[in-house]
Order: sequence, then C-alpha cells, then structure tokens
Amino acid sequence: MHIEPGVVNGAKMALSVATAAGAGAYALKMTWDALVQRGALSLVARSLMATIAVFIFFEVLPHFAVGISEVHFILGTTILLILGIAPAAIGLALGLLLQGMVFAPTDLPMFTVNITTLLVPLFGIYVLAKKIIADGTAYVDLTYAQALILSATYQGGVVAWVAFWAIYGQGFGVETLAAVASFGAAYMTVLLIEPIADLAILAAAKRVKGLDGSGLVNQRLYGAA
Repeated sequence: MHIEPGVVNGAKMALSVATAAGAGAYALKMTWDALVQRGALSLVARSLMATIAVFIFFEVLPHFAVGISEVHFILGTTILLILGIAPAAIGLALGLLLQGMVFAPTDLPMFTVNITTLLVPLFGIYVLAKKIIADGTAYVDLTYAQALILSATYQGGVVAWVAFWAIYGQGFGVETLAAVASFGAAYMTVLLIEPIADLAILAAAKRVKGLDGSGLVNQRLYGAA
C-alpha cells in the first residue's frame, strides 16, 4: 500500500493533506475517548504494542512491489480487534512514519497519501464491526465469516484508495490502469491469508485469560465493552 513517490505530486498533494488531516482529526477523537474510558497508561501501552506490530508487519513479513505500490500483510483487522481503534490508528501512523524514517526516507513525502490509505479503511471496519458483531459478543469468539468480511473490507478499502491516488495523480492511462489492476490482483493473496491469521491470533488470545481487564487489550476482546 506504499504509493510510490511521484505518483501524486505538486498541487495535487493538497488533497492528500486534507484527507490525512480529516483522518487525523477522527483519530484524535478516538484517542480522547480512549483516554477518558481507560486512562493514559492503557492507551500508551496498547499504542506502543500496535506501533511495534505495524513496524514488524511492514519490515519483517513478506512484502513486494507490484504496479504502483507495495503489497504488505498489514493485519489491520487484527490490531483493531486486539488493541482497539485508537491504538490501531496510532500504531499505523507511527509505524508507517518510523518505517519511512529508518528504511525508506524517499517515502516520507508520500506520508499523507499513505496514511489516508491505511486509516480511512480502518475507520470503516470499526463502524462495520459494530454492525456485524452482536452486542456482548467477545471478539475472541468471532466466526471465520465475520473475520473474512472485516478483512476483505479493509483490504478492499486499501486497494480502492491506491487506485484512487494512482488515477488521481496519473490519469486514466492504460499503463496506470494496468498497474492498478496488477496491484489489486496481488492483494488477493493477502485476502486469502489475513482472515486465517486474524482467527489464529484471536484463538491464541482466547487462551490467555489473564489479559482480560488488564488494560493491555481492547475491552471488547473478551466481552462487552
């Protein structure tokens, strides 16, 4: 999902600044809510875990360039379910920033583009989860179908934003459309694997009951928030 430098440039970058600002404002609201509900210590601990996880996902798990972007196993659904919406948003933002600063400084000018691509779909599955998961259902008890819907929605959102940025920046040229199509096809691999990974991690969390009420995980992980 790392849009290559130069795909969007010049005055067109203003839109990415606006979308990133909007996503950032919503993330701040979620952060404030998390502070009020569970305090600073819990938020900081979960955000740190999310940041480390995102950094590992970006740099350690297999990733490869396809078309106008890179395919990553982001596991955004897992981070959201395990740690909560605010830590997930903070972790994705800081993990992306840290990855750029340490390993890919040339990607930093595209930070607002890439952070929009990551965060807006995350907020989308946060809303979707409320609709498809019954009140009182612990996240550790999710079905494969629910995990697949959430993961597919997140990955679909990422691909849609990548396609949007590519076409917005480069136009409807044959080369651009072919690059977008190849990127979307490659992400089918992620869609096949991530729901299984989500359920495996949730199953592991189900066996660690000591985390319930610890402040280190999402309140909804083991039951109703």
